[in-house]
Amino acid sequence: MIIKPIIRRNICINAHPLGCAAQVRAQINYVMDRDKIFGPKKVLVIGASNGYGLAARIVSAFASDAATIGVGFEKPGTTRRAGTAGWYNIEAFRQEAETAGLAAWNINGDAFSEETKNKVIGIVKDKLDAIDFLVYSIAAPRRIDPATGEIYSSVIKPIGKPFTASSVDVLSGVVSEVTAEPASAEQIAHTVKVMGGEDWMLWVEKLLNANLLAREFKTIAFSYIGSEHTRSLYRDGTIGAAKKDLEQKAEHINTLLKPIAGKALISVNKALITRASAVIPAVPLYTALLYRIMKDKNLHEGCIQQMYRLYRDFLFSENSPKVDAKGRIRIDDWEMRPDVQREVAALWNEIDQQNIEEMTDIRGLREEFLRHHGFGMPGVDYSQDVRPDIF
Repeated sequence: MIIKPIIRRNICINAHPLGCAAQVRAQINYVMDRDKIFGPKKVLVIGASNGYGLAARIVSAFASDAATIGVGFEKPGTTRRAGTAGWYNIEAFRQEAETAGLAAWNINGDAFSEETKNKVIGIVKDKLDAIDFLVYSIAAPRRIDPATGEIYSSVIKPIGKPFTASSVDVLSGVVSEVTAEPASAEQIAHTVKVMGGEDWMLWVEKLLNANLLAREFKTIAFSYIGSEHTRSLYRDGTIGAAKKDLEQKAEHINTLLKPIAGKALISVNKALITRASAVIPAVPLYTALLYRIMKDKNLHEGCIQQMYRLYRDFLFSENSPKVDAKGRIRIDDWEMRPDVQREVAALWNEIDQQNIEEMTDIRGLREEFLRHHGFGMPGVDYSQDVRPDIF
């Protein structure tokens, strides 16, 4: 099959297996070219198939020589249809890790379910005895509550009043004005239930109760704050409500972990174009402008660069992690530098259809978005007939 990208409304609905494998290798090569990190040795990554979760697993394995378990909820390729990017990513990682002599197990299943949690517990008991680091990196559209069976769906909406802003189609570069209507109370509650910290807490509780957490165990979940240009929809919207719940749950998890001297942390990460963020109104345009400014200042980082710096300079350095007043690691420190945000603000209202290619890095944004799905990777022959079920 010749596989070409199919993109609808900033969502790429297919992926290229060889391209995904190539981008996983590129991230591994980035890490291998840098210093080793005296970090975790037995790592569980919940949401390991894309973006920050995949990058965290790569850094754990190839910078710290860790054995890793990766949980993702993906569709494998068949003889007639391409699988999801996450499926190809997680399988390519496993092959690369095993070639390097690193233990790696993949669990393809719903991270919210008891079945998936029990499968992970079985691997930890049989293979690792205990884990010393857990990364929670879930971006999901819905969740089935394992206790009640009730289905919750997340939405990306403002709270209180409509939000109107310019946005851009990643593939075509078309600039348009978008309006998002405010969420109902039920939609807010549902989004918190899906994207908040409850499931992270349940994972830690279940592993702790099974005596599968090493002493001085650490766990981290990812959040985002961002600029004023996206605040009404993001930090002050439904996703922001979920992220605030995530941060509150970290306090409860820290209480649970006191007997083993464990620690739960939140990392506030940089804005990047990922499979999840590409569909949030206004975020692609803000990110395209941010990329241009940060690249001009030699400050730009992708997922793998962010995760390597997070591990090296914050999580596993000789000193305790530097945190803000709310106890959060601010790996978005370069994005939120005053000079960067001043330049974003100065250009924000000047962007239109005529100057977007010149004033932003929409081209770099598009290239990165496609690479997340295995397209546009150097060295891959996209005219080649490839089996979608190669993994």
